[in-house]
Amino acid sequence: MLKAILILPFNVLITIPAIILYCSNFKLLSPSFSVRFIVALGLLILGLSLLIWTITLFSAVRHGSLAPWNPINRLIISGPYAYVRNPMLSGVFLALFGESLLFSSWPLCVYTLLFIAINAVYFPLSEEKGLHKRYGQAYLEYCRHVPRFIPRLSPYTPTHSTKEEK
Repeated sequence: MLKAILILPFNVLITIPAIILYCSNFKLLSPSFSVRFIVALGLLILGLSLLIWTITLFSAVRHGSLAPWNPINRLIISGPYAYVRNPMLSGVFLALFGESLLFSSWPLCVYTLLFIAINAVYFPLSEEKGLHKRYGQAYLEYCRHVPRFIPRLSPYTPTHSTKEEK
């Protein structure tokens, strides 16, 4: 699990943004209570909280990891997955936008938008096809009710028993 965390979210949230910031001019917002600083900090905290919640849930399942090369062997529709199909990515998107605001960095904002665009194409074309093969009709039913990246307001509760982890 640690290997997957170091390779995926750490590189996306820390390593690549650090390289972008190093290679560009950026200005860290002063920690005054400006609206922009509060929004940046809020996005960062919300995104990291969602990411940590998801990683904690994966850790509790203990039959796979967040990495595509070692997938979970059960369809998880509890916790953050009851609200959004890709809570980890939603958390990363929020945290990246928070970083972009916090560092007043347009290059980091462009990276964030590019990262979102790549995932918006990759997930429906590749990842979700694999999930459909792995979990069958239960996954299709889940997809009909739970959005990909933007959370629903109330948790999804399946109407019938599925192969899931609760």
